[in-house]
Amino acid sequence: MLNKTIGRLLKMGTLLSTYGLLFTVLLQIICRFTPINTPPWTEEASRLFFIYAMSFAAGLAMKNEFYVHLDMFYERFPERIKKTLNLAVPSITLILFVVMAIYAIKFVILGIPEKSPSMGFNMGIAFFSIFIMSTSISYYLLRKIMKIMKNSRP
Repeated sequence: MLNKTIGRLLKMGTLLSTYGLLFTVLLQIICRFTPINTPPWTEEASRLFFIYAMSFAAGLAMKNEFYVHLDMFYERFPERIKKTLNLAVPSITLILFVVMAIYAIKFVILGIPEKSPSMGFNMGIAFFSIFIMSTSISYYLLRKIMKIMKNSRP
């Protein structure tokens, strides 16, 4: 249940952010080819939508294992080293993203008093994307590690 809910939230966030990005970029293009002046907020909005689209999609990429694998090297290792790597790489990556999530909270708090130049919202909103990315990746890494450990039991 929790897994489906998190997956749906990440998908919805990715879709809404991508649609927002498409809308703002199309608005910029239309305004450049017409006498209408381009609104000053569109550049910042498209950048923010892009950042959020990548943040939401990062967890989904981890869930579906869409990241790059170096199979050419991996396949040359003996089976014992492969088993160790299968657990070590996600574990180390999980530690890094948990640390990143902790510092992302501090980063969001630091950004609250700052205002974005053209849109005027607090920058904690923009920095919150780092927290979304790191926690969603951490969640799917933890699930992967638990699955590996469950399957490695005799």
